[in-house]
Amino acid sequence: MTTARERLNAEAAQRVLITDGAFGTEIQNWKLSEADYAGSLTLGHDQKGNNDILAITKPEVPETITRAYLDAGSDIVSTNTFSANLISQADYGAEALVADINIESARIARRLADDYAARDGRPRFVAGAIGPTNKTLSLSPDVNDPGYREIDFDHLKGVYRDQIDALVTGGIDFVLIETVFDTLNAKAGVLAAIEAGQALGRDLPIMLSMTLTDLSGRNLSGHTVEAFWHAIRHAKPVTIGLNCSFGAEQLRPHVKTLSDICDTLIMVYPNAGLPNELGAYDEAPETTAALVGDWADHGQVNVLGGCCGSTPAHIKAMADRVRGVAPRKVPGVPVQTRLAGLEPFTMAA
Repeated sequence: MTTARERLNAEAAQRVLITDGAFGTEIQNWKLSEADYAGSLTLGHDQKGNNDILAITKPEVPETITRAYLDAGSDIVSTNTFSANLISQADYGAEALVADINIESARIARRLADDYAARDGRPRFVAGAIGPTNKTLSLSPDVNDPGYREIDFDHLKGVYRDQIDALVTGGIDFVLIETVFDTLNAKAGVLAAIEAGQALGRDLPIMLSMTLTDLSGRNLSGHTVEAFWHAIRHAKPVTIGLNCSFGAEQLRPHVKTLSDICDTLIMVYPNAGLPNELGAYDEAPETTAALVGDWADHGQVNVLGGCCGSTPAHIKAMADRVRGVAPRKVPGVPVQTRLAGLEPFTMAA
């Protein structure tokens, strides 16, 4: 029996694949009330804005959004679990529901992915989405105490492990550690995923996606995209790439950098342009599709999708734009010692 990693690589060798788009901005369009979010739950905190909990209280919302992305052409759909971890759910008093949220969200995505695959024989995959939490391991939240940290590495690894175990129970194919603003946070997620796979006795493939905080191409912890790759390459991620941050236009040089140096699949899902003065995203689907399509034309990407502000229309436009375009070929990379500080360092052979 082939593994999820093998199936994804086989599909990616044939064509540019499509992942899904935003959940948060799509959920906003439903204009849900506090009663919609909370359902029958009594947690002592307002739940409005807790998008993840909808898998339990109003599952038709994430199900409808996921179905729309599959209709638009997504090969990979992610779970609506970006903040479904103990740290983030503490803001809503919903820590006890973390396992249930992740299991139910994964089951929604799994059921729909399998349903669409059965219709036409084209494989669909489920990525268990894991956000960075609102804590950082690399930086102090107290400007007067640079050495202070709110949490430590082992604590965050445990938080991620709880989430990953629940997502696996729900039926995910991949662990998607996304919107990485702190490389050390990502390493905690990587180790949690590796240990979860070891406990299962099988490969549990990891997807990694970095987010940039400025146009120089660094994340919040200061790493360049190349240094980030050197820091996490040992995890053998099935995909590496970028999401959120900016629109496709601003990500162009950084996509090329990753494409040239990474011996794995490249997955990029940018925002639908930059937000306007009201925080809304105005970039038309055709515009986004043309920009990311240029990456595909130049053999720089294997998987494309959208982040904040992207809609099923954006995903459909991308799918239409890259249909028939040859996928990026994964390059062979010479064996050398490659290290990562904030900048990459490669030792001469």
